[in-house]
Amino acid sequence: MDNDQLRELLTAIQQGDLTPDDGLKQLQTKLADSVEPVTAIVDGVQVDLDRQRRCGFPEVIFAEGKSAQTVVEVFGRLADAGQDCLATRVSPEQAHWLIEAFPDAIYHPDARTVRYSQAAAGYGRVLVVTAGTSDRPVAEEALETLRWMHCECELIVDVGVAGPQRLLAQVARFEGADAVIVAAGMEGALPSVVGGWVDCPVIAVPTSVGYGASFGGLSALLGMLNSCAANVTVVNIDAGFKAGYVAGLIAHGKHAGAE
Repeated sequence: MDNDQLRELLTAIQQGDLTPDDGLKQLQTKLADSVEPVTAIVDGVQVDLDRQRRCGFPEVIFAEGKSAQTVVEVFGRLADAGQDCLATRVSPEQAHWLIEAFPDAIYHPDARTVRYSQAAAGYGRVLVVTAGTSDRPVAEEALETLRWMHCECELIVDVGVAGPQRLLAQVARFEGADAVIVAAGMEGALPSVVGGWVDCPVIAVPTSVGYGASFGGLSALLGMLNSCAANVTVVNIDAGFKAGYVAGLIAHGKHAGAE
């Protein structure tokens, strides 16, 4: 309903040509007819087309367990709605069909993501840090998430606590960051160390890297949850996407008014 139609309806009520109850019914009908569907059903998947309005960013597709056809169709429905698309935990087969359908999409095999984004100005600055090179796939998932959110991001690799001089050589790069993501396995000590050098939130990501007693990342998770650094918060094991998304929200919230 446009402004002219609304003015006409209100004038009719004011002049007595239409009762308030009848006017309300007409208004409700016209509003219902003008609202786009907020959910699209695709092969049993309920695609949330309203999430961008509510939450600032579109729905993300967790591809694991879905057929390649389903992932392609969900991508298409989001793209048709003018929304950027991101799929995580993408298999090579799913990636093949996504790129076939969306040649401009970007497949990152290490991150296991496919990203399809419209051009947009970047904002903010997030650093993604790994304790070791084995943690890099989780860090790459975080980076691809930040790129999908159009947040500026940088990667620092292999600065774990076994060689403290490596982190000290990078400390100057942390200045001005809106958030820092730290991916670490084994004992998960690096986020606490980074937390002592920065004035921003540190999002710790425990990874499933390590020998038997690391219990697939559980030891790192517990160590990070017990961090004595007040600015460290923790996401789930190997949850690079979750860390990237939270960091992107922090940066977006800080810079939204400056756009």
